[in-house]
Amino acid sequence: MEIIHTDKSSQAIGPYSQAIRVDGWVYTSGVVGMCPDNSIAGDDIASQTHQVFANLQNILAAAGCSLQDIVKATVYLADIDEFVAMNEIYSSYMDGHQPARSCVEVQRLPRDLRVEIDVVARPAG
Repeated sequence: MEIIHTDKSSQAIGPYSQAIRVDGWVYTSGVVGMCPDNSIAGDDIASQTHQVFANLQNILAAAGCSLQDIVKATVYLADIDEFVAMNEIYSSYMDGHQPARSCVEVQRLPRDLRVEIDVVARPAG
């Protein structure tokens, strides 16, 4: 097992890793819309979703992966009515790639954030 860490993403605010690699598979923790300095990217779903993907790209890059290597994603929304806005941004980053995905509304996210995404990836090859 290998811990994956990058300073180019929000930092863990608890006893967990940004990601872990096991047998070639990369499992991220929940990634939220916080900047690398742990400030919130913005109050709206669009700003936070863009930051989630910036963070995911950086974490996956540190693990030798890209968004195209994602095989499963789980999206947690504070308000399911924001699904369409989140999904449009999600689609733009995935660029036609369609991993398995779940999306659920949750009662509350840390720091009252709007969206959190965790993924499982495996680099091609």
